[in-house]
Formats: sequence, structure tokens, C-alpha cells
Amino acid sequence: MHVSLNWLKRHIDFDLTNDELSEILTAIGLEVEGMADFESVKGGLAGVVCGVVKTCDKHPDADRLKVTTVDVGGPELLNIVCGAPNVAAGQHVWVATEGTTLYTEEGEAFKIKKSKIRGQESCGMICAEDELGLGQSHDGIMVLPESVVAGSQASDYYEVSTDTVYEIGLTPNRSDATHHRGVAEDLAAYLKVNGYQYTLKAQAELTQVFDQSTDEPITITVENPERCPRYAGVCIEGLQIQESPSWMKNLLLSIGVRPISNVVDITNFVLHDVGQPMHAFDLDKIEDNAIRVKTLPAGSKFLSLDEVERSLLATDLMICDGGDKPMCIGGVFGGADSGVTETTSRIFLESAHFNAGSVRVSSTKHNLRTDAAKVFEKGSDPAIVTTALSYATSLLVDLAGATVSSKLYDVQSEAIKPLELIVRVSKTEEVIGTPMGSDKIVEILDALSMQPQVNGDDIRVTIPTNKADVLREIDVIEEILRIYGFNQVNTEDSLQIPLIPTDYPSISHLRETIANTLVGAGFNEMMGLSLIESKYTAERDQDSLVHINNTSNIHLDVMRPSMLVSGLVSVAHNLNYQNLSLRLFEMGKTYSNSNDYEEFEKVTLFLTGNTASEHWSTDLKGVNYYDIKSIADHVMQAVGLNNAQVNPITESIELDYGVEYRRGPMQIARLGKVKDELLKSMSIKQEVYFAEFDMATVYKLYKGSQVTFSNISKFPTTKRDLALVIDQAVNYAQVESIIRKEAKAILKDVSLFDIYTNEEQLGLGKKSYAIKMTFGLDENTLTDKEIDAVMNKMIKAFESKIGASIRK
Repeated sequence: MHVSLNWLKRHIDFDLTNDELSEILTAIGLEVEGMADFESVKGGLAGVVCGVVKTCDKHPDADRLKVTTVDVGGPELLNIVCGAPNVAAGQHVWVATEGTTLYTEEGEAFKIKKSKIRGQESCGMICAEDELGLGQSHDGIMVLPESVVAGSQASDYYEVSTDTVYEIGLTPNRSDATHHRGVAEDLAAYLKVNGYQYTLKAQAELTQVFDQSTDEPITITVENPERCPRYAGVCIEGLQIQESPSWMKNLLLSIGVRPISNVVDITNFVLHDVGQPMHAFDLDKIEDNAIRVKTLPAGSKFLSLDEVERSLLATDLMICDGGDKPMCIGGVFGGADSGVTETTSRIFLESAHFNAGSVRVSSTKHNLRTDAAKVFEKGSDPAIVTTALSYATSLLVDLAGATVSSKLYDVQSEAIKPLELIVRVSKTEEVIGTPMGSDKIVEILDALSMQPQVNGDDIRVTIPTNKADVLREIDVIEEILRIYGFNQVNTEDSLQIPLIPTDYPSISHLRETIANTLVGAGFNEMMGLSLIESKYTAERDQDSLVHINNTSNIHLDVMRPSMLVSGLVSVAHNLNYQNLSLRLFEMGKTYSNSNDYEEFEKVTLFLTGNTASEHWSTDLKGVNYYDIKSIADHVMQAVGLNNAQVNPITESIELDYGVEYRRGPMQIARLGKVKDELLKSMSIKQEVYFAEFDMATVYKLYKGSQVTFSNISKFPTTKRDLALVIDQAVNYAQVESIIRKEAKAILKDVSLFDIYTNEEQLGLGKKSYAIKMTFGLDENTLTDKEIDAVMNKMIKAFESKIGASIRK
């Protein structure tokens, strides 16, 4: 939000420096993110004066140039060479004198210097409007009224304004500070409480501009009072559409609002001055002299002011005429067929209070982030509706020659009742951490116009209707602290931290163990959004999803049921930036509505690209399924879960193939290759491997497990290889289980180093596993006889339990 210093001083007169004001605004919750100087005309027209052309003769050496003498109010006439076709003796013109700096349309500066043009001396420049930044025309020089005397300053004539504009990072809860009056009221409260001698100026008393005895040229019906609790307006005629005065145009320009005409500018001025959005309808374009505030069927067409035909939602609150033709999206944007034009002489001026949620939805769905919508969606002040209408009407009478032609219409669904709360002195001091005393608290509440009434420890306050976010005692305490000043809160010299015993190992310890393990394996941690697009959940049970009415981004409308999609968003982002080899992990939550709303903590791993970076000594090799399984095994080992059951995944909507780790009925983890169709839908063109750990299960087993450490054996180990021919249905987990059972006393390690299939050599439906086993003892060296005995038992177990034969 932009705040103009000149505009602010219309409400509170002060002489604080820019830095002082910036610090105070930030201290009261209106963070100043930047400051910028503003000039209504770049350069301020310094050095540009009125000149009277005394003589104008043809240049002796150039057909298109004139040699003039100009009186600029000095002791001598200036010789100026001019190429404008309309320059003539007797004209009053603007002259940029020697040393003046002017600016091109692109903002480039150039200085006027004494020079010779085709042999003739020129001591200045007679200017066209585009050369001064006053317009776009370059057809000829500007010719002024004869009443402008020689030597008059152009900056005075055009009331050139200089200003300082503050960029405020306005938070969504500050409904009271969306305008200059609100900022001034907050500033005045701080200054009053902290001993400054600046006070808020009273708002001007407006004369009665409405005639309640006049006829009713228009009827108003509000069909959706829950979306529009208050709708007011007045009919105005006799308008003279013209430019606004310079003071109003300069204020609007300073905050980035382009002046259009006096009628439109007045509505914008009132919006940014006191925070009430308004809209002017051409009265002659309102069918049946009736206004209906209602919703229309979904898909109804509406041509908005930007000449875009929009398809309306069933929730859009529309301002319609008597024929139900939509004229405006309430609180958001006007229509092309009902707005004010140069020929408009009669208007209906609207001032209303719309439901914040309704405006927010329409504004975001149609991508119309207007100034009015930004005020309404934070919560406008229902009490100021008619006051602002009176303010705007008075300005129209003064600046547009208007007259009021109707009574004041004010349709309310219910009376406006300010909220009353009890604030405790003891609670306030407890939260803030400083013994402020009831007198100081009452002083602050009084400065905030909360009408404090003290009854012992309790203070009854009335919340101003412009503070839509102040609903609880704690909210009032926050208001008190803002004005009291965070810097005044006492802090102790020493820091005390209580030691709270917790179960060991804790869930945080488990997270740290897993994170350190993955970082040590070369992984980087990422954080994905908990919201995803529902298009990625088409194959899931829709009733089990947690749907969100996300008005900020309508596409992100589902809480993620799996962390795979949100992680792939990060993968795709990195791939687009040519980070092609990725090792990423994320700790987060998934969400479900299968039984009730539930959330589940997960750890996910993503692997894609090459196993190593490019190097002259390294052959590049892409990652595969066994790489992600190796990392998963490494994590399992780090948390002491070495003996989990490994089962193949037979069906998955996310993985082409993979395995799951189980301990009885509990799934510990799952991993595998992400389906190509899913990768393609997210524009990922390389294979991605994924693993996911269920933290609740891991933690439950982690608490009951114990990671043990032992010395490296001093005695040598022996390796044996074994090739088994088995049925295709037999998996490696079954094979490894037999090996560990039969050789557990002497087995150090086991691994599968080859899988071979050949129907002609092995037979139909057969495959061969080549297994490497390492045997050893910590107490002594194993003999071949001991190893052979274990191998024979193992082979018999293979033959009897899985129908294997030894490949020789």
C-alpha cells in the first residue's frame, strides 16, 4: 500500500523527519518497506518561466527555423532559435532558460545550454507540452493566456507537487489502515501516548446534502443481505465532466492512481482518503430505474470495464438493473455498459458494505485485484457508508457543479452494533510482560477510540467498527502493545530456559537421525507445499481427499494425500533450471478424510539423474531402482530396523514397480520407480525413483529397537557364491530369509549380485539368482568344514522350502 506524506498531513500536521515517521509507522505494525520521492512533473519545472515573444523572424540559413527575442522578465531579451511551426510574435510561451534540466519520455535528462544553431545564438528553448512532461503533443509550442505575465514560474502555474511516498507492507488483518485516515488515526494514537504534541485533525463537518423530501426516482432491492449487509446511494444530476483540480490529481498520482475525470477521481479520492469504495453508475443506463443486488445463474455473461466478457459464478454478487442486466460485480469491478462517460450528466452514486469473503472469492476467481476489492476483502467499515457518501456528494457539488436529485437510500439488513469486550489489566500485563498500570492501558485504549470503562481489573471497551480483526481480548492486547511500543517492553539481562524431561528417544531425535543420515548420503532437504492440484488425484477416492476452498490460488485445491506429487513439483522446478542430478528428501505430512480428518507424518526421498557428477575419470551412469533401495536400507539400518520383511508392490497408482518394508501388519516404508504417466503429466522427461517412510510406524519400532556397535573382527572372513535356479514367483526376500535363518551364527553379509533369465537353459518360468555371502566369527577363524556344513543345510532348505536347485 502507498501512503502519501502530503495526504497524511491533511489529517495530522507534524514535522517528523522521513526516518522518524518510518520508524514510528513500522513500530505500530505498518511496516515501511521503502520510500520514494514523487514529483507531479519530473524535474518540478524548475527553471521554466513564462516568456513573451517580442520578435519572430525567419532564420537566414534555415527555412524551418525562426529567430526570436523573448522577454522572460529579466533585464534583457533572450535570443532563442525555435523550430515550432506555430511560434509568432506576441505569444506568451513557456521558456526553459539556460541551465534548466528537462526529461525525455523515457526519463533521460538533458540540460539547456547556450548554443549556436546555424550561426544564430540561442539562449534557451521555447517548449512544447511533451518537452515539459505536461502531455504527449509535439505539434507545436504551448501558447499561454495573455494573463500569464513574463517571468512567472511554470511550477506555480501548474501547482507542481513534490511528495514522499511510503510503501507499507500492509498485513491482511489491518482493515483499519487501508486508507490515509486510518493510518493517521493509528499514528495520532501513538504520538499522543508517547508525548508528542501533534494531534489528529477533526474531519470536516459536512452540510446536509441530501433532501429526504424529494421523490424516489429509483428503487433498490437487496436480495442477498448476507453478502451485502448495507447498501446506500443517492441520485445526482447536472454533472459537468471535466478534469479534477491539481491538488486532487497530484495526490492520486503520488500513490499510483491515474486521474480520469472529476467524477471518477472523487470516488477514488474518497476510497484512499477514508477507506470507503464507491461506484458511480450512469443513471440514464439503469433500466426501469431499479437496482437489484443479487446473484445470477452460473455462466451468465458480464462485459466488464476492461472490455472483457466474463462468465459469472453462481456466487458472484452482482449489481443489476431492473431488467436483471449485470452492471457491476459488487465491490470488485464495474461494467462497460453502465459506467460514467464524457456525456454523462446524471449518476447513481453507490456506497455499500459487502461481505469480505464474497468479495475475496469473486476478486480472485476473476483475477480482478482492484483497490476496492482489497479494502472489502479485509473488512470495510459498515458505519462509514453514508458518511463517505455525504463526503463524496459534497465534493461532486463543489467540483462538478452537481445537484442532489433524490433522498439518501440506505438499505440495512440489521443495525450496526459495535462489539464490546472485557480486557483485564492483569492479563494485559501478563501477556506484554511489563507492569504498565491501568492508567497507561486506559490512556492507550482512549487514544484508540475504544471508550474504556474501568471496573477494578476489568476494562470494558467498545471496538471501532473499522477494526474487523479485533474480536477477542488478546486482539485488544495486541492493539495496546502496538501503541505502547515493542521497544518499551522490559527485557531481562539473563535468559532462563526450563529443562523439560521427555521420553528418549524422542520423535525429534528420530527426525534428526534420519536427516543426518540422508545429508551424509549426499541428499538435500526441500520443503514442498501441502496443497496440490486436484487433477493429480483423479485416480484416488475423492471422498477421502481434504478439499480446500483456496481463494488465493484456485488450482491448489486439495491437501496432499501423498507427498509424491508435491515433491515432483520441486524435482520439475530443478530440472527446468538444468539441475539434472538430484538427491532430495522432505519431512512433511499427508492428509486424509477417509474416516475423519487425519494427518500422517512422512519422510520422502527422490532420486533422479546420474550417480556421480561429470568427470574425465568417471563413466556416467544413471540412477536406478537399486540405488534408491540402497539408500532406504541405509536409513533402516541407521534407525535399527534391519530385520524388516521386504515384499514386492503388486499394485500402485504412483509406482511402476517397487517394494515395501513391513513388520507384521505395519508398513514401514515403500519405494520404487515413479510411473511414467505421472512424470509426463508434470513435464518430467527422466526417470525418478521415490521412497517414503511412515514416521509413526518408524518411531514406534525405533523406540523398541537398539542400534548396537562392536569392534571390527581381528579374524579373516570367507566369501562364498551360490547360484540358485528358482521359480519366477519366488522373490529375493524369501531367499535372504532362508540364508539368515540357517547361517545366522556365522553370517556377516549377504547380497544379490546377478539375476539371470533364459528359458532355453533354465526352463519355462525359471530364473537364476547369484548370491554372495560373507562368513566370519569374532572369536576365531572359521574352517572350511564349518562353512561347508552351513552351506549344505542352506541348500537343503532352499530345495525343500522354495523348490530351488543349485546351478552348476
